[in-house]
Amino acid sequence: MKALQIEYPESWPAAAGSSAERFEGEARMALAMKLFEMGRLTSGQAAQLAGVSRAAFLLSCSQWNVPAVNWDAAELAAEFKPIHS
Repeated sequence: MKALQIEYPESWPAAAGSSAERFEGEARMALAMKLFEMGRLTSGQAAQLAGVSRAAFLLSCSQWNVPAVNWDAAELAAEFKPIHS
């Protein structure tokens, strides 16, 4: 497995009102959310990057203003078409 190391000033977590551990966790989640939003990672891959379960990742999407699903017009129409008996 590869590792990504990002350097940041020690003052940033405190300036953000956070601990270093929380700041780094939020940075991982932000990266995972953006890559998921861009379609570069699946929700499962993004969850793994963020270090959370897929369910937790998908439930967090709304907090980050990221749609949990990205359906086009045809997919939406198919999903919500009326059921005729």
